[in-house]
Amino acid sequence: MRWAPRGYGGDRRSPEQVKQEGWREQRVLVIAENDERLTWPERELVRQLGDKLYGDCTQRKEAQR
Repeated sequence: MRWAPRGYGGDRRSPEQVKQEGWREQRVLVIAENDERLTWPERELVRQLGDKLYGDCTQRKEAQR
């Protein structure tokens, strides 16, 4: 018995594969601030860009308390 409609089966892509395809096909970059593949200056740049574009996440957490 099939539980999923046709065309919805198959293998699920890993999150890393989704990130790679997003960058290659749409130039969308998804980066975790704590990605160990980045050097400290690169991680700091990612944090600063995120804060500039979306606001400081530490201020938001304090406001929710």
